[in-house]
Amino acid sequence: MDEVRGKEGNKAAIVGVCANTFLTIFNITIGVISGSYALISEGAHTLSDIATTIIAYAGFRIGQKPADKEHPLGHGRAEAISGLIIVIFLTMVGYEIITGALDKIVNHSVITSPDSIAAIMAVIGIIINSAVSSYLISLGKKINSPAIIADGQHQRVDVFSSIAILIGIVISSAGFPILDSIIGLFIGIMILKTAYSVGRDNLNIIMGKIPTPDLYEKIEKVATNTKEVYGAHNVQIDYLGAYAIASLHIELDPNMSLDDSHKIAHIVQENILNDVDIVKSVTVHACPYGLEYDHRQEINK
Repeated sequence: MDEVRGKEGNKAAIVGVCANTFLTIFNITIGVISGSYALISEGAHTLSDIATTIIAYAGFRIGQKPADKEHPLGHGRAEAISGLIIVIFLTMVGYEIITGALDKIVNHSVITSPDSIAAIMAVIGIIINSAVSSYLISLGKKINSPAIIADGQHQRVDVFSSIAILIGIVISSAGFPILDSIIGLFIGIMILKTAYSVGRDNLNIIMGKIPTPDLYEKIEKVATNTKEVYGAHNVQIDYLGAYAIASLHIELDPNMSLDDSHKIAHIVQENILNDVDIVKSVTVHACPYGLEYDHRQEINK
């Protein structure tokens, strides 16, 4: 599984860097030739996308590192941290676009109508950004990578930027250049909204929020389906974004030997690791069946 995630993560980084390098070069080149400030700005934006893709990949690779003495639960939260760094980039880009748009709206004299070649580049940007964002988000969900999903969501914002540029060029050519800046303002707000969404999701991961409550039920079901296990309770899950760490109590025959209960606990562990993909490590504690007590108090009470 880790080997597959590594290969898919490498592909995501290559696709992101290559696509954004192409868009950066051509957006700036066509922007200068056509006189489109919006395309030049989008070129600067896609240049920042290269940085965020590298950040996402760095977080992904760190998250792949195995557990060690200093990080006994592994390095999975590195992906969520890289997602938060991407949020910083999104916020900066959104702020620059909003302030630039407001400046143009206030100072009408700086608004110009670009040549029609800029519209062609905007269409190319829409196509490439749509394909890349869909690919990254789909791949990120497939391998459960918060960093790659965040990068894909960032790339999706560029689709709206390219659409705004295209609409702005058409409207500008019709004699209403100020609407280009108004659309730019809207896109800036959309970028900040995306930053908020990505930031919220990654903060939830860092704080250990589980992706779905069904995960508890799935772990309990696997445990109770194991031979000689009467029940399971006190399931605890620590979610790290790319994977989860779990612990639970299983109920066994109180007359069972320590050796047998130890073996069954390990069988339950193996079954959970095999049947619940997101769980990377699990600890099982054996309890005598029929004994009821509050797990929050000391056992001798």
